Parts: sequence; structure tokens; C-alpha cells
Amino acid sequence: MKFGYGASVGAKIDQMKRAALYIRVSTTDQHTAAQVPELEQLVKARGFRIVDRYFEEVSATKKRPHLESLMRCAHKGYFDVVVVWALDRLGRSMLGNIGTVLELNRLGVQVVSVREAWLDTTGPMRDLLLAIFSWVAEQERTRLVERTKAGMEAARDRGVQIGRRRRYVDLERARELQGTMGLRDIAARLEVGVGTLHRALKASDERRAMLASIPAARAPRRSPASSSRAVPKGPPRAASKGA
Repeated sequence: MKFGYGASVGAKIDQMKRAALYIRVSTTDQHTAAQVPELEQLVKARGFRIVDRYFEEVSATKKRPHLESLMRCAHKGYFDVVVVWALDRLGRSMLGNIGTVLELNRLGVQVVSVREAWLDTTGPMRDLLLAIFSWVAEQERTRLVERTKAGMEAARDRGVQIGRRRRYVDLERARELQGTMGLRDIAARLEVGVGTLHRALKASDERRAMLASIPAARAPRRSPASSSRAVPKGPPRAASKGA
């Protein structure tokens, strides 16, 4: 009887979904332990089995190694459910939260939240929520790209340098050295990157080719008729009296 009872208990445990708790607080004044009772109560009510816990005491804007570890374990299939106190514990922003939920869903891991009961759904309703999440994420990414481009254009109009400043390349010296050493050695001599030197030389060659293709400006040729000066005719001479 004991063997049968133990086997049934083991089979029941195997059927229970494996859950990972992710608990994060923003400051050291808060304590992760305050979230644990509600998470454990939800796990017990849903019949999950806790297999791992991730505690993080860091702001959402900073790097979070425990969340990264959780995502790596999700990729390896270590659990079936991630339980959080609130959805904003996962990401830095709405877009980050949605992205994390979608990524976990793609990996077959369900996100269950104590505060957001609407997220804990199954069937067509969950598919609808994920579709809405995907649409919101796409719209937010589009707006982010548009805002970034607009900001860069406004900065350029103000004369702000966008990106790294271009390194100065002594092209005259580089061409002098081209006959004696390779491109890598020339770059080391001029203290610039090989790619930077290659691009500078290529741009210089293209400019030279473009200038060579433009015919030299010539002075307009004048016709012989226009170039010869007309001799002005003087007043008619008076007839001689003897004529």
C-alpha cells in the first residue's frame, strides 16, 4: 500500500507545473520578503510546484543579473510558469514588460501575476491578450524609431555631431607609404584603424575619379569675324577743286 501511495503522490507531483518565483524591489529600504507570502499563496492555490526563486534588489533601470539568469533557465526549460507580484517587476517599461512576456510565451512559459489577474488566462482569451501585446509592442517600437530619427535630425540642424567624430587620416603620408608597406602597417604607423584608413583611401580615390571625369573649363572661343576689329571709317574727304 505504501508503494502504491508513494507512486500516486510522485505521479501527482510530476503533473504539477514547475514554477519559478521572480521577486524584485527597487531600493534597499524595501524587502523582497514582503512579496513572498502572496506569491506562495498563489502558487498553492493554483497547484504549482516551486522549483526556483529569484530575488533582486535593484532598480528596473539598472542591469538585473537574476532576471537574465531566469531567462536563460527558461530557454533550457527548467520551469513552466513564472510567478511575479506585479507585471512591472519584470521590465524597465511597458515595452520591456510586454517583450519579456512575449518571449517567455514563445518559450512555452506562462507568466502569472498576483496583481494582474487578467494575465492568468488560458485558451482564446490568452491568445487575444498576447496578440494585443504584440501589436502594442510593435506600435511602441515604431514610435520609438520615429522619435529617435526626429531627435537626430533636430540635433543635426543645431550642428550637433551625431555618432563618433571621424578620425583624421593623413592621406598624403598614407599614399607615400603604400609602396613600401601593407595597409595594416600603414594604419599602425598613422595610429588609425585599418577600416578607417581603407574607407578614407577609397573615398579619396572616388573623389579623384569624379574630378578627372569632369572636363576642364575652357574660355569660350570667339569667331574670326567677331575677333577682328572693324576699322572705323573717317568722314568723307572733300572733293578737290581741280576735279
